[in-house]
Amino acid sequence: MDCYDSALRYSKEKNPIWKAISRISASAKKLAEMITEITKAQLAWRLGVLRNEDRATPAQISMAKRNNVNMALEIAREARQVHGGMGITGEYPIMRHMMNLESVITYEGTHDIHLLITGMDITGENAFK
Repeated sequence: MDCYDSALRYSKEKNPIWKAISRISASAKKLAEMITEITKAQLAWRLGVLRNEDRATPAQISMAKRNNVNMALEIAREARQVHGGMGITGEYPIMRHMMNLESVITYEGTHDIHLLITGMDITGENAFK
């Protein structure tokens, strides 16, 4: 959300020479895609409720982790693009979030491991043996 919020604020800043970046259709499209993905990922809240009720399966949790980390990294990348060259500076939070997300891919279980868990749930075949 911080990456999205930063990109939205940045896109609305006025530049004396150029129109506000948010008026450029490519940036508006990026912002619309970002908030759509964020909204979809908020379905993880429902999975949290199921987990608290001991009704969530390991495969559901793996799918949610894999999807949400991937979505967050894509949001950070899109936000960096909205910021243009400023997206890689320390003035905005984008790169800090991107580095944190890259590490989450590893310590939360790689995307491949989460796929194997999901695949085992679908096929009944245990790829870990």
